[in-house]
Amino acid sequence: MSESQLMSSRAPEPVGAYPHAKRVGELLFLSGVGPRQRGSKTIPGVTLDEAGNVESYDIEAQCRSCFDNVRAVLEDAGSSWEKIVDVQVFLTDIKRDFKPFNALYAEYFAGDGKPNPTRTTIEINALPTPIAVELKVIATV
Repeated sequence: MSESQLMSSRAPEPVGAYPHAKRVGELLFLSGVGPRQRGSKTIPGVTLDEAGNVESYDIEAQCRSCFDNVRAVLEDAGSSWEKIVDVQVFLTDIKRDFKPFNALYAEYFAGDGKPNPTRTTIEINALPTPIAVELKVIATV
């Protein structure tokens, strides 16, 4: 079975030694994708204080940016949003953010005429950068 790694030219740079995605056969495994912007430390919807601590954040802005980044990686790998089969969602505050995340998720996956991908949503206490959401995605190619 053939294997290849992909680095997207549109998604934010990884914060560690890993590719944006890895293709194995007809499956594409994305590394965790957050809302950061490529080429900068800017995080949509996040306000940091002078010490770099989160003062406030807008989960909707982070989710939309995260979904856009996932789409970029998929497309650069020869796949598409419609070919997503599984999504793992990591939220840092599930009580506050699950309901708005769920509404946006439904918006992004509604109307394609296919069953939605499987999904698991879990709360974690932190992510490697000051973000509130990250997605781990599997798609077909």
